[in-house]
Formats: sequence, C-alpha cells, structure tokens
Amino acid sequence: MKICFVGLGSIGTRHLKNLSTLLMRKNIAFSIDALRSNDRPLQEDVALLLHRQYADITDMPCDYDIAFICSPTASHYADVVRMVDHTQNMFIEKPVFDRFFDFKKLGLREDGMYYVACPLRYNAVLQYLKGFIEREHIYAVRAICSTYLPDWRPSVDYRTVYSAHQNMGGGVSIDLIHEWDYICWLFGFPQKVQYSCGQFSKLDLDSDDLAVYIGQYPDKLISLHLDYFGRSERREIELYTEDETVVGDIRNGQVRFLRKGQSVGLAEARDEYQSRELQHFLNIIDGKIKNDSDVKHALNVLSIARGEWNE
Repeated sequence: MKICFVGLGSIGTRHLKNLSTLLMRKNIAFSIDALRSNDRPLQEDVALLLHRQYADITDMPCDYDIAFICSPTASHYADVVRMVDHTQNMFIEKPVFDRFFDFKKLGLREDGMYYVACPLRYNAVLQYLKGFIEREHIYAVRAICSTYLPDWRPSVDYRTVYSAHQNMGGGVSIDLIHEWDYICWLFGFPQKVQYSCGQFSKLDLDSDDLAVYIGQYPDKLISLHLDYFGRSERREIELYTEDETVVGDIRNGQVRFLRKGQSVGLAEARDEYQSRELQHFLNIIDGKIKNDSDVKHALNVLSIARGEWNE
C-alpha cells in the first residue's frame, strides 16, 4: 500500500503513527511519503516511518493508493485539488474546508473515494448513546464543548496556530465542527438552525471564540455551546427523555443516568477510537462498507457550523 501525507502537524503525526501501527498489526506491506510545506526537523520516531519527504508536488509519484490531507484547514481545498491526479483515495481531515466551495469545481475522480474525518462517531461514549437513542424518544438535547485554547498545545504559543486566526480556518464554529458532525450522525440533519457567534474573551486572537446554536427538529430541539475560553474542560451531551436525563461525558469516558444515579464507564485513549476510524476507512476502500462521510455530507455539516444551513 502506497500512502502520502500532506501535512505533518499534530493531527497528521497522530494519523501517521496510528495508521502505521494498524497496518503492521494486519501484516499489510506499506510505504509512506510526505509532502511538506517546511523543512522543520521531524521527531526521530516520525521520520523513521517515512519513505521519502517532498517539498514540491511535481516531484511526487502519481500512483498513491491513499493521500491523507492533514494541512491547515484553509489549505484543504487547494491540497485536495492538487492531489486528485496523484491518488485514488483521500482521507481529508475535518473540517473539510474553511468555507463552502462548489463541489463540481473540485474535479474529483469518478473512481475515487473521498472520506472526511469524523472520529467522535467511533468514541465509546457516543457509540453507546447511539444504541440508547435508537431505543428511546429524545425530547431535547444539550451539548457543549468548552476548552481553553492556550492549553490545546502546551509547548506552542496559541497565538501562532490556525485556531486563533480566521483567515487560516480558525474559530470555534468550524474548529469544533466535530460536535455538529456527531449530532447529525445521531439525529440526522436539523430543519432549521439559529446561530450566533463572536469574540468575547480576552484571548489574543481574531477568530470567534464563542458560538451558540439551536437546531430545530420535528420532535426536538438541540442546543450547542462551543468556546475556546472554558477553564474547566467539558465535552458533554445531555439527552432528555420521558423518564431519564442522560449525560454522555466524552472527555471522561462516562455515561451517567441522573435519575437512577447510575453510570457506565467507557474510558479509552484517544488513539483507540481514532484507530477504529482508520479501520473503518480501510474497510471503505476494500468495498466492505459504503462511504458514510463523503465530501458532500461534510459540506452540509460545514454549512450548519457556519450558520448557512437550509434544509
């Protein structure tokens, strides 16, 4: 299997390590190249996983089985377009793009497969809640992702990363798009969405640090809160039914039934569910399952996140 990574930041490096481990465990022969935008030295354990590194796409082969697009969000569109002729399959990190583009102008191959990352679907808490929701009628949902941006990458000045800059694809509305992806996976697309966002904290950034949504469904309302300034990290979803209030604590790997006073422990490392997604992606390539997160789907989720959704 011949693979190329476009971008080797934190998420690209994580995918590189997890994919290498997965393929070695399955005894699948592979070689991995990287197209890089700078010559920053890589950690030794990362460099050892690479066959070749390129600075110019014109020097690269055109027969990759897979390309991983892990560059900054604002570069995704251009990177997808320029890699179309170099690979049949792509794994595109979420958000797919930083704004809406005409799908037809991408020039995607008819025989190609283009998958957009959605790792939280494979998280044990959300997998558990998926089964619960299929058995219960949910009246209302309240979800939150509240984190402190300077703590995301402790060794990096948060002011220099894409999250802090709107023109680089930053801002909670699309940076934390995973929430809308899993909400749509659990409940489908909303009929209408009310949306408000802005910059309200004292963080030194020019992107939105707070976004609030209300999604309207025929049988429920869903509220979502996203921020960059929460000093006590939370990533939760609350489900309200006739008999119970259920809290899915994604960060701490726990599902709590508040009325019963019971809980289910589902803690796992991030690499565990991200590796499950990679296996799912490989199964799509092998034709075992359908692509359930293609570019069109991801663009619909993006339009919700940006407050532009019309069903």
